[in-house]
Amino acid sequence: MSVVPYKDVNAGKKSQVAQMFNSIAGKYDFLNHFLSAGIDIYWRKKAIDLLVSAKPAFLLDIATGTGDFAIEALRLNPNKIIGIDISEGMLAVGQEKIKRKNLADKIELELGDSENLKFQNNTFDAATAAFGVRNFENLAKGLSEIHRVLKPGGKVVILEFSKPKAFPLKQIYNFYFKNILPVFGKLISKDNSAYTYLPESVQAFPDGQDFINILKQVGFNTTQWHSLSFGICSIYTGIK
Repeated sequence: MSVVPYKDVNAGKKSQVAQMFNSIAGKYDFLNHFLSAGIDIYWRKKAIDLLVSAKPAFLLDIATGTGDFAIEALRLNPNKIIGIDISEGMLAVGQEKIKRKNLADKIELELGDSENLKFQNNTFDAATAAFGVRNFENLAKGLSEIHRVLKPGGKVVILEFSKPKAFPLKQIYNFYFKNILPVFGKLISKDNSAYTYLPESVQAFPDGQDFINILKQVGFNTTQWHSLSFGICSIYTGIK
């Protein structure tokens, strides 16, 4: 059974995730930086570094949220980045940010379902996703869709939370994730469930080699796994 944000709501994971992000959209960026002590910015930079040699001209950012990963990807000097997300609330915040930074000619944010992409086969040079694939209702289907829309030789870079294994970091991390993060998340976002869902979804996510195995199953080659910050976060890459 998949982990969902609202256990008392009779709706699928996808619609619940959209509802949750609509609820917290206005506070999402602040909470991201606050609850990670700003280290999420460093993680995004490290992930984009892995695409520099690929020089992608046309890039797809999956579960783009408020567009931070798409904005970071401008370092690659692409012709165009399309970001898609199922949350209208998150996209509205992202679109305002892009307008404010005068980036509308480079980044286009659209409402879209990552597990049913509207794009043709072999469209993009690269695809990225930061903290989004964990929220897929059907992980293998979503990854298969990313594979489908990439050009042959195209690269995917996925940034996602993972679970530290070493003592004492594992214990400290679990305590923070289960006891501190939900309290501050609830206090600031006013959503009772969003920051309880976060640690639950991380615990349920097949990280590390398990995730690499799924990437291989859907057709990616030359897969790699980079552990960051003692295993709190991981970057996964694969080539079509």
